[in-house]
Amino acid sequence: MRRLVIDTNIYIDWINSGRHEDILFQPDTVKHLSAVVLMELRAGAFSAPDRRLVWRVQLAFEKTGRILLPSRAVYADAGDVLRQLQASRGIGIEERHSVVNDVLIALSARSIGATVATQNERDYRAIQAVRPFRLAVVQ
Repeated sequence: MRRLVIDTNIYIDWINSGRHEDILFQPDTVKHLSAVVLMELRAGAFSAPDRRLVWRVQLAFEKTGRILLPSRAVYADAGDVLRQLQASRGIGIEERHSVVNDVLIALSARSIGATVATQNERDYRAIQAVRPFRLAVVQ
């Protein structure tokens, strides 16, 4: 069975407009919630209904033991990847803090053999060029 880590932007579209249910609820995958995605969702959940929904998502993944935490090795590798992105592509963390989160999501997914599903093709393709991982770009 395929493992899947869903990026924040897909959850946001689902919360705001009900989009991407086919990805979120596809039966042939084991989904993992990245702790980094959880942080981003909680940071952006300003309304009470949105906070309740994020809490329910969190609880569902906690019950199944599928919240994916970046390991020490992932953090160490992320530092190397960020340095390479800065050197080869000029992607600096000072200007674009979100790339740090994207690197942690990608490398965490890679560590368990999961695919990352995202709409953020540009950043994830850049990361993939430095450190290969499975990627599914969603429109």
